[in-house]
Amino acid sequence: MREGQASTPPRHAIQMSADLASSPVQRVPGTTGVVVIGRNEGDRLRSCLESVCSLGAGIVYVDSGSTDGSVALSRSLGVVVVELDLRVPFTAARARNEGLRKLMEVNPALAYVFFVDGDCEVATGWVEKAASFLDEHPDIAIVWGRRRERHPEKSVYNMLCDIEWWDVPLGEVKSCGGDCVARVSAIRQVNGYRPDLICGEEPEMCVRLRQAGWRIWHVSDDMTVHDAAIYRFSQWWKRMLRGGYAAAQGAALHGAPPERHGVAQARRAWIWGLCIPVVVLLLAFLVVWQALLLLIVYPLQVIRLALYGKRAPRENWWRAAALVVGKFPEMLGQLKFLLDRFRRAPLRLIEYK
Repeated sequence: MREGQASTPPRHAIQMSADLASSPVQRVPGTTGVVVIGRNEGDRLRSCLESVCSLGAGIVYVDSGSTDGSVALSRSLGVVVVELDLRVPFTAARARNEGLRKLMEVNPALAYVFFVDGDCEVATGWVEKAASFLDEHPDIAIVWGRRRERHPEKSVYNMLCDIEWWDVPLGEVKSCGGDCVARVSAIRQVNGYRPDLICGEEPEMCVRLRQAGWRIWHVSDDMTVHDAAIYRFSQWWKRMLRGGYAAAQGAALHGAPPERHGVAQARRAWIWGLCIPVVVLLLAFLVVWQALLLLIVYPLQVIRLALYGKRAPRENWWRAAALVVGKFPEMLGQLKFLLDRFRRAPLRLIEYK
């Protein structure tokens, strides 16, 4: 969830996406493969695999230690399976790299690869449209579309995820999400995802792609339906903590000018999640207790963000509250990253479901 995101997509992006949706798709069979990653996704994985099973260029499922029969299910559907070595820490980045490596063994002539999370169902025709778009734009490394939440009505947290997916600007962007169609040559040029990142691996790779001269594009066509399945506050808190961890990692890797990757997000989390409350408490303890009234800045920030929202009132207020409250777990995620780096702690996934 980001503050200050564009609520209305740029006109040129809408027109381009409309052209993409209306143009006839003419693809040479066998040039776009699929890498699905997952762990204990259950029925969500079946829906994901069945939504791409008609693609003939190869499908690889990479499993990160599932115990729910995901491996057997995938093989029963005729999908090539890669089971990650349990002795090496799991990361989504490592899974995607291993999946692409296996996919290239299955079909060395692949031009494009669709990376998709196993809790997503793929929109009909998306892969073909995206590959056609990359054919027409040789300077673009990655194209990605709209991700929608399957059950935004079942919990506030699912609704917040749906808003987050929708709020990403259209057109040329700096990064992509986990679901995307990528040019294989570009991915290989930058040596793929960094396997040592436990989160935030997509925007980090996009930094390197842009530095190599490639572009990233986001279109309005439906791409996937995601099932966040977040029904408890503790799940949402952990997801936000993971986001803070990713921001800290990104800033550590690419925070220097001119990129400044992750710096603004990291700074906001420190200011709102730690600096303001610490300063107020110190003033209240050392000067006068009425200084606690300064904490009113938090509800005022919620009001400001809600009033500037462009969605339905209920969504605006929940989004505003989440943006403000979320700064606390984001700050803790950054603190965890700093401690892990200081202690040289081994990688550990931050899972919320």
